[in-house]
Amino acid sequence: MDSFDYDFFVIGGGSGGVRASRMAAQTGARVAVAEGSDLGGTCVNVGCIPKKLYSYAAHYHEAFEEARGFGWRVGETSLDWSVLKTNRAKEISRLNGIYQSLITNAGATLLSGWASLAGPNTVRMDDGKTYTARHILIATGGWPVVPDFPGREHVITSNEIFDVPQFPQRLVVVGAGYIACEFASIFNGLGAQVHIVIRRDRILRGFDEEICAFTAQEMEKAGVNFHFETKVDAIEKNDDGTLSVRLNDGTTMQADQVLYATGRAPNVQRLNLEAAGVQVNHNGAIQIDENYRTSASSIYALGDVTDRIQLTPVALGEAMVLVDHLFGKGQRRMSYEFIPTAIFTHPNVGTVGYSEDEARQMYGEVTIYRSEFRPLKHTLSGSTARMMMKLIVDNKSDRVVGLHMAGDDAGEIVQGFAVAVRMGATKADFDATIGIHPTAAEEFVTMRG
Repeated sequence: MDSFDYDFFVIGGGSGGVRASRMAAQTGARVAVAEGSDLGGTCVNVGCIPKKLYSYAAHYHEAFEEARGFGWRVGETSLDWSVLKTNRAKEISRLNGIYQSLITNAGATLLSGWASLAGPNTVRMDDGKTYTARHILIATGGWPVVPDFPGREHVITSNEIFDVPQFPQRLVVVGAGYIACEFASIFNGLGAQVHIVIRRDRILRGFDEEICAFTAQEMEKAGVNFHFETKVDAIEKNDDGTLSVRLNDGTTMQADQVLYATGRAPNVQRLNLEAAGVQVNHNGAIQIDENYRTSASSIYALGDVTDRIQLTPVALGEAMVLVDHLFGKGQRRMSYEFIPTAIFTHPNVGTVGYSEDEARQMYGEVTIYRSEFRPLKHTLSGSTARMMMKLIVDNKSDRVVGLHMAGDDAGEIVQGFAVAVRMGATKADFDATIGIHPTAAEEFVTMRG
């Protein structure tokens, strides 16, 4: 007779937690999932999905303008913010229901409430009930971080931006990462006057510098106002509810909302990790080994709470590996090299592999192939938007070790090429591939030195 209530207890009903719980349950394991908020985690509720929906909405504004070049007569247009919010909420609610069905249909038990550790094999719910489990998984994700400064209480984060009561006609975004840049692009496209405040001299640190510079240039051309090497000193609320944003260069901007996107931290505050001896690093990320095991041998962690690579598909992949390790044959592995990703700025950015700087450090001698051009669509649309593509090739092996793009549908295009890059395709393989004409994607197989 097994002395544990469950074989596998998952704390967190986000992408990684739901995937791990349902796949484990399908092996016949006794599984429970605890979640105190809406199922689906950051990605479904306040991340990838609503952000992409709002990105689609933002593109319609420029599409109406571009349509005239193709002979369409477009009348007066306007954004109904309440309709967009309502329709987004309906879709997210539908997805929440799907996640619940995935859990329960797999045979796992769903517990509504916040869970914390009460020992290496014990979980305590916020209603006081305790459950024991042979294995415990922590998949609680991350949470936005706002630094301390005068007026901090007046700002919002990516958690709140989707549902602000009134559309912010003047939006100040603070941050330089992909979240900050995406929302700057989105709200600029929706019709807001957007200023983005950045303490460094560039955006999107960690991505290819040339692609980032091109993206910033295109965003600025579209109307986003950049304030590089600048910080917010203080924010004050005015009598009419608007905000005065004082910068360290002496200027003051007026805003309807100030969005802080200055980073995320592992969501560990409620977990009582010390009760089980689970160790964290300097920023609260749970420390794990190659099998996602924490310092407590019965407890595992994956996804954003470990602060490795904060991407939903990575958490899903880690969940599959962990379930195979605990309840399968233990043969599945997760590679963190050549993970593709996209940034839904306008223009989109898609990337897989190493940046130019990283590739030079890793491989030494590399050859760079690049192309910047005006897409065919814009020869009639009247738009001045351009596109950039870049290949990085290791001279010794001829292998393509970096592929980067800034332009329409970059994520869609790079996902396909990511398969080839991960499989070790060479520049000769790219050159031998027939392009699809006329497309932007064919540029990747027609670049020459």
